[in-house]
Amino acid sequence: MAKKRDETETGMFLDGILEAMPLFTKELVAGGVAGGLAKTAVAPLERVKILFQTRRSEFQSMGLFGSFKKIANTEGVMGFYRGNGASVARIVPYAALHYMAYEQYRRWIILGFPDIGRGPVLDLVAGSIAGGTAVLFTYPLDLVRTKLAYQIVGSPKMKFQGVVTAEQVYRGIVDCFRMTYKESGVRGLYRGAAPSLYGIFPYAGLKFYFYEEMKRHVPEEHKKDIMVKLACGSIAGLLGQTFTYPLDVVRRQMQVERFSPSNSAESRGTMQTLVMIAQKQGWKQLFSGLSINYLKVVPSVAIGFTVYDIMKSFLRVPARDEAVIEVVTNKRNSQPPLHSS
Repeated sequence: MAKKRDETETGMFLDGILEAMPLFTKELVAGGVAGGLAKTAVAPLERVKILFQTRRSEFQSMGLFGSFKKIANTEGVMGFYRGNGASVARIVPYAALHYMAYEQYRRWIILGFPDIGRGPVLDLVAGSIAGGTAVLFTYPLDLVRTKLAYQIVGSPKMKFQGVVTAEQVYRGIVDCFRMTYKESGVRGLYRGAAPSLYGIFPYAGLKFYFYEEMKRHVPEEHKKDIMVKLACGSIAGLLGQTFTYPLDVVRRQMQVERFSPSNSAESRGTMQTLVMIAQKQGWKQLFSGLSINYLKVVPSVAIGFTVYDIMKSFLRVPARDEAVIEVVTNKRNSQPPLHSS
């Protein structure tokens, strides 16, 4: 009896917390948890993809399985997760901001322009702006993640060519931040941010656009099916990624430019780097690692959408149209009466 009473009190306490949480906080939490779990699940593929994109000489012509074998031999199992701490530290606030900002911008557009259609174009605009917002706030963490993943640090007992020298090794996230800031200041922490923004605006927008457009063609009785959502999300992610992938390669090479002996000390802009890659490395390099990215995107999007839906259900986030009504109602209730007696 006492145990049942304790469970009831715990449930009531949890209900009280959930009722008190603002809508945007629930969306932040749901997006952050979804992003962190999805990113960790595909971390090994992300590590190899970054090494392909930045064209480390020892990984040329090695292929996916050869690269996995080399990382396992030189760094062990934990090598597949090098840089994942920075990646998760970035993706949690990034995903939280992205999902929340997307929902928030969507509501603001509907409230500001009541006559606007609620079709995929609305999701294209809201998703694009939300993606840019999330990138601006979290880009330094992405830079640090790439620098840490770029390192190939062998065990002291192993002797391999191409392993980064001790002078180039960052000891962790904080050390990487400190050294990058010391070398280049705030500007250094945003090195490669331009192609990120160029890429995220169309990618984030197209991802939401394709997702909503495909859902429109799903029969009404299957629209709440989680497998349908995962399938639509995966295809949307693949399509959006294909169109914007070259900018992702440009961003990675700009982030690790200092370490590459083939690059001069002179800093290049986004278009200069893109042209340089096409001329010196070939246009195929602009799509290097894309096949790995396809392997990564499908499970990542699947896990992300699944966890996001589960978290929204657990946190009792209302449906989108209900959320708009809730925001309008709360705004009206918070406004003082025009005439006081």
